[in-house]
Amino acid sequence: MEASSSEHHKRLEYCTTRLKYRQGRELKAVKVYTVASESRHLLIFGVPKINLQANLKTKLQGFGKVTSCISVTSEMASKMELEAFTDVFAVKFERLEVARRAKKMLDAHQFYGGILHISYAPERESLEELREKMEQRRHEVAFRIRRNQKDQPQVPKKSRETT
Repeated sequence: MEASSSEHHKRLEYCTTRLKYRQGRELKAVKVYTVASESRHLLIFGVPKINLQANLKTKLQGFGKVTSCISVTSEMASKMELEAFTDVFAVKFERLEVARRAKKMLDAHQFYGGILHISYAPERESLEELREKMEQRRHEVAFRIRRNQKDQPQVPKKSRETT
């Protein structure tokens, strides 16, 4: 992959220009994720380089089943500038919902003295995984549509009156 393909892994600055009522309790970096950009694959930056792979995997397993957790520091160092004395790990979860929750709960949190930065890594997905993800999303949307139609009160149709 070329260097520009790793741009989406860089940490964004926190948004300070949002209106107060939209700000929330914590500052956030505003970024929109599409179905294609979310992934079961995560890249975890900022893990201190003191052999913490087992500890990280244990922490991640608290969210759900982890399929793999490997160090990709040398691979990422060739693509982008990394923080000194830190490792980067590629993690694959069994389910997308688990990856979403782990990213939300651990991003920008402290881990053994380092601040973690977690980003989705859709470039690590196979074509089959992408196909499964899109199909799952179709099912979720269809389910929500059916549920919302069921929740709406039925309004009887007015019969046509002839005058």
